[in-house]
Amino acid sequence: MQISGQSALVAGGGSGIGAATARHLASCGAKVAVLDVNAEGARAAAAEIGGIACACDISDALSTETAIAAARAAHGPARVLVNCAGILSPGRILGKDGPLALDIFRRVIEVNLIGAFNLLRLAADDMAKLAPVVDGERGVVINTSSIAAYEGQIGQIAYATSKAGMAGMTLPAARDLARHGIRVLAVAPGLVATPMLTNLPQDMQDALAQSIPFPQRLAEPSEVARLVQHMIENVMLNGEVVRLDGALRMPPK
Repeated sequence: MQISGQSALVAGGGSGIGAATARHLASCGAKVAVLDVNAEGARAAAAEIGGIACACDISDALSTETAIAAARAAHGPARVLVNCAGILSPGRILGKDGPLALDIFRRVIEVNLIGAFNLLRLAADDMAKLAPVVDGERGVVINTSSIAAYEGQIGQIAYATSKAGMAGMTLPAARDLARHGIRVLAVAPGLVATPMLTNLPQDMQDALAQSIPFPQRLAEPSEVARLVQHMIENVMLNGEVVRLDGALRMPPK
């Protein structure tokens, strides 16, 4: 699918990988709606790229329906959805204070996994009503999983479970939506230079970079965004989770 002129939704677009993706898609000519629970971050990102900002909690059906409706009114139904929204709440199953609070686990699943499905189902409903383009394609959905889906570390039980769920739903979702001409993919980044990591002391960042076989540095958010671009443009990519990690395999801790 050619990106120029298409309406695109970028969830979690107010910061990090999402902001880089929104910026890159806009540079490719897309009309971008930035969805984020952080309304201020969404407004700042949208203002930078000439897009529209939509405050949105992707784990809430009404909030997401409202945001997608606002984006639809501004740009038309989206052919592209990139979901970069997510949260990380570390904690061991059994910690110093006892079992991990169920609400912590539940919230991560609600945002990262249920939120991803919520966006998928709503965006796909709009895409399925569009006229097909080349090869009968109507739209593409790209979720952001993580290498934690495969090598979740100690203290990542909630996060790793949510990301594994996202990876696991990629193929069945692609098969389910194939008859509508909608592709479904996922990116599984490794260590990326987002504020979560760049705010760490430099020696810790260097140690993390040294754990990556090659290249021995943190990935740039823009590199994830360029992979997203290729996924959108290459119609034969479907039902696949693509790691972007420099051959990193995470140790237990």
